[in-house]
Amino acid sequence: MQRMGMVIGLKSEKVAEYKELHANAWPGILEMISACNITNYSIFLKEPENLLFGYWEYTGEDFEADAAKMAADPLTRKWWDVCMPCQAPLETRKEGEWWAMMEEVFHHD
Repeated sequence: MQRMGMVIGLKSEKVAEYKELHANAWPGILEMISACNITNYSIFLKEPENLLFGYWEYTGEDFEADAAKMAADPLTRKWWDVCMPCQAPLETRKEGEWWAMMEEVFHHD
């Protein structure tokens, strides 16, 4: 299992919309997340800075393949079309990233 964390900004005028979207996440999206070996997925919001912190545990063997599977899913692409206009990617993210991936520097069970 691999723990993964990521961060992205959230546009201030989209906070309520983003919260509502995730309070009522589409069932097919949740199914695809699970099908791609992602578990224990949470998104946290820090206001007033409007930073989203995402965390999940990846239980598969090939994250790149599972990420490609998710990206190819038509329903996931529709979900992203709704969510992405709410988000403000960090300027410091790596090329090809939307959410900026984070390095795990500490863990304790």
